Amino acid sequence: MLTSSMGYNGAISAPHRAASMAGRDILNAGGTAIEAMVAAAAAIAVAYPHMNGIGGDGFWLIHRPGQAPIGISGCGRAAGLATPDWYAERNVTTALPARGPLAALTVPGTIDGWTRALALVPETRRLPLSDLLAPAIALARDGVAVTANQSHTTTAKLDSLKGVTGFDETFLVNGAPPAPGHKLRQTALGDTLARLAAVGLDDYYRGDIATTHARFLEDMGSPLRLTDFHLFAAEEVTPLTVTTSAGQLYNMTAPTQGVSSLMILALFDRLGIAQAEGFAHLHGLIEATKQAFIQRNAELGDPDHMATPAQDWLAAPHLDTLAARIDMTRALPWPHPAKPGDTIWMGTADRDGTVVSFIQSVFWEFGSALTCTETGVFFQNRGAGFSLAQGPNQLGPYRRPFHTLNPALAQLTGGRVMAYGTMGGEGQPQTQAAVFTRHVHFGQDLQAAVTAPRWLLGKTWGETTTTLKLEDRFDPALVTALKTAGHEVEMIAPFSDTAGHAGAVVLHPEGLIEAASDPRADGAALAF
Repeated sequence: MLTSSMGYNGAISAPHRAASMAGRDILNAGGTAIEAMVAAAAAIAVAYPHMNGIGGDGFWLIHRPGQAPIGISGCGRAAGLATPDWYAERNVTTALPARGPLAALTVPGTIDGWTRALALVPETRRLPLSDLLAPAIALARDGVAVTANQSHTTTAKLDSLKGVTGFDETFLVNGAPPAPGHKLRQTALGDTLARLAAVGLDDYYRGDIATTHARFLEDMGSPLRLTDFHLFAAEEVTPLTVTTSAGQLYNMTAPTQGVSSLMILALFDRLGIAQAEGFAHLHGLIEATKQAFIQRNAELGDPDHMATPAQDWLAAPHLDTLAARIDMTRALPWPHPAKPGDTIWMGTADRDGTVVSFIQSVFWEFGSALTCTETGVFFQNRGAGFSLAQGPNQLGPYRRPFHTLNPALAQLTGGRVMAYGTMGGEGQPQTQAAVFTRHVHFGQDLQAAVTAPRWLLGKTWGETTTTLKLEDRFDPALVTALKTAGHEVEMIAPFSDTAGHAGAVVLHPEGLIEAASDPRADGAALAF
């Protein structure tokens, strides 16, 4: 029987074991959940580069005992030069490119997000930054074994990655994808992390590293300039929230799709479904997803340019109206435009009751693939999420693009605090809903809820189908019922990356901490 990892002194869930161990060691040394997360975030940027890196963005939700949860948005803004006209002058008029210099158009925000988070730890108990980054530095300099996931992903996406400046010499072996187990050394990245440990994280935005990156990006043809790095700052934000029968649920503000994740769970809560894993459970969540995604696709973007604040979408009367549109016998015709992306989610909790839900990404696998060999940093392609057409997500100077990233947190009825999330772009809200409802609504063990078969409505980037994808472990009778109701079903591999890399951490009121990680990834859930 699948069971979660349990302990009282701390816990971490991450999709790569090296990150889990880095976070565990910081917790064991007396560090906070926030510090453990920084250590894990740095380590996984080295060990799982196809899914994230320090050239990307990051988002935090943080629960501290007796205080309202807070969010930290490390969402990179577009370059000051980034306008439709600037791109038109370079013959880009329909859609922004996904690879290469023109795709690297937003400032990487995750490092300043680390800075904002660490500022919440009292200086009197804060561990040295060098301690937090030491595991990542060692992994980069000494080498890390390439996972099968990285090897297979590099092979699958090679046509769009190969030949982009800096990528081949950093992530290929004699021009070919590395085999699983190949020792990947990232010496330049190790030196960059060591400099940050020695002089401080701000060097990434206003020091030598910023100067190096700005010169490289301009030389390559990116619109990013040194001024864009100087101006950037991560933001502390008030998370979006909604009340359900399960408790108070939280997620990240726009331009992330956190509002979609909350809408799905709030709509499902209104359907009154009492049994797990049957037709009503899956159909109800899938149809709730459609209602949330229709509004998301039409209205979500930079919050400074949205017609209605995302928190208003969570007002009870509006949710009641959307729930009434759900037909519990028939599927609403689909598709609507899908949102791609890949990333990592991690969660931590410490013995003092701090719980962190964190997500870090470069958007597509390896982002833009544009890699500065002097620093070992490759830059995200999150700007590909902008539109060149008018609307809330139109490209413009210093605007924030639509983000699939959304770390989730819940203060549950009865006193438990749950941090949960996943990678998977379009699938993130759907996987969150699967894990949350299985564990919270229907009482499944946390690990069992993460491991259970999942689904994805829509497509991930690089695929053409917009079907309802089901892992090939569901009851055939349930699959038939979904087809009969009008769902266009496609079966996928039993433990597919398409279904996301999920994880969760739950803090109980008496101090017990549970953690679960996804067998679809290469991670570990460690509670002790």
